[in-house]
Amino acid sequence: MSEAAIIEFPQDGRPSDISPEEWQARCELAAAYRLCHLYGWTDLNNTHLSLRVPGTKDHFLLNPFGMFFEEITASSLIKVDGEGNLLGESDYPMNPAGFVIHGAIHMSGDERHCVLHTHSRYGTAVSMQKHGLLPVSQKALTIMGFVGYHDFEGPAVDAGEQPRIVKDIEGKSILILRNHGLLSVGKTVGEAFVYIYRIETACRHQIDAMTGGAELQQISEATQQKSIDMGLNMYSEGGFLEAGKEWPMLLRQLERAGMDDYMR
Repeated sequence: MSEAAIIEFPQDGRPSDISPEEWQARCELAAAYRLCHLYGWTDLNNTHLSLRVPGTKDHFLLNPFGMFFEEITASSLIKVDGEGNLLGESDYPMNPAGFVIHGAIHMSGDERHCVLHTHSRYGTAVSMQKHGLLPVSQKALTIMGFVGYHDFEGPAVDAGEQPRIVKDIEGKSILILRNHGLLSVGKTVGEAFVYIYRIETACRHQIDAMTGGAELQQISEATQQKSIDMGLNMYSEGGFLEAGKEWPMLLRQLERAGMDDYMR
């Protein structure tokens, strides 16, 4: 990840029982919750963004069940272990679905430490379409090489689904959860957030273009593959548009919107 995408957060609001490294992680994840609210990707408190606690293998942070995304702060995030046990005190419980989906990836050994899951308007709409993401726009094609699919198995409260989630995300950065929503993973919060931004934007273009039933302009298979390959090159680690480089810009956007009180 580019050094330019690493922002050090102030430590003056850090509780004494939280390490500087964990506080940094908490601030980054809290910022992602606020950004999801800013971009209109929330569903009350029914989706989750999670991040592995630095220096641990089986502890991760996620939102308490009972707070809006715009209310989330670094200190209000809850910490759970690999068995779904709440670590520390909170006035709110954990949503079991959050543990099933996010715990599956965090406990699989995947080194992409951040997992974001949304029920966003356009991503969910495309997840309901049998053909999924169509190769009919630049935005879709350049992200398509990162996209996998996971079939709907009912509300995600059954731990038996976890191995299939892990299998479907292997080698991918984004999952379209059929009939459900979107999911992204990243080594950093910024990387995972930008993947969600790109797939949601591609889905919005698709839904907008299909509104009214107009025939879609098709792209040749050769140009499709060229565009997919270019996306894989540009957006992968070390690429010109490596996912996550936009993170400092997004944090400045929160500040301008007056939503930077998450660092507490």
